[in-house]
Amino acid sequence: MSRTVFRAMTGALALTAATAAIPLASPASAVADSIVIGGRPAHVKDSPWVVALSSRDRFGGTRAGQFCGAVVVGPKKALTAAHCLSPEALGVDVGQVRDLRVVSGRDELNGTGGKEIAVSGTWVNPGFDPATNSGDVAVLTLAEALPDSSVVPMAGAGDPAYEPGAAAVVYGWGDTTGNGDYASSLRSADVTVLPDSACEEAYPAGVNGSYDASAMLCAGEPQGGYDACQGDSGGPLVAQGRLVGLVSWGSGCGRAGSPGVYTRVSAALTWMEGAA
Repeated sequence: MSRTVFRAMTGALALTAATAAIPLASPASAVADSIVIGGRPAHVKDSPWVVALSSRDRFGGTRAGQFCGAVVVGPKKALTAAHCLSPEALGVDVGQVRDLRVVSGRDELNGTGGKEIAVSGTWVNPGFDPATNSGDVAVLTLAEALPDSSVVPMAGAGDPAYEPGAAAVVYGWGDTTGNGDYASSLRSADVTVLPDSACEEAYPAGVNGSYDASAMLCAGEPQGGYDACQGDSGGPLVAQGRLVGLVSWGSGCGRAGSPGVYTRVSAALTWMEGAA
């Protein structure tokens, strides 16, 4: 039976590291389900704004503590999913996580090079609703500035990058098969922005969350096979060189008729007007 889930690793694994398969959960529990399915190796030199969100204290050191994705939108600002910072995902309040960091400039999570930058502040959208999955965005303030070349522009309302049929790319270090096979190196997958009507049909209002075109967009392929998955939550969906979405939720990974659902960045720009 299919269950709709968020796409982040959960704090329940904090003391057992990230080597075991990660159970799926309902959206009401605000945990996640995400990895790049049907993808290919990617390199941060080509997409320097892709960063991993990590806490070794909560998730162990096997994968450098990675549990979600994030994307750099300013020298000292990054976006991720609100549910990535929830107590259900972390096991504790985000303020109690002593080593929350972003890993920048590194393909391999435990590789050399790049930087691990402390997160000095967080803002979680107060309008985030785990019952409907709407408003799934959070802002990370970094303790150290990254270069302007690491910043991806955000697509505002009316940008053609949101139009159905637009080619897009999703990035992450998450599950690559939907069976707990987590990538240690960055991957990406080509997907297509889908019409809202297809997303509304796939996710009508109900206990599994509901598609809201004002707050979300979805992307994938009608036949399935290409998607984000567990561990990819908060990572970027980029179209025409601009950030259009953040990995948020979906039903399974890469299933026909069940596209991935993303936080719509044009809506997030409005919500973030209250961010520090």
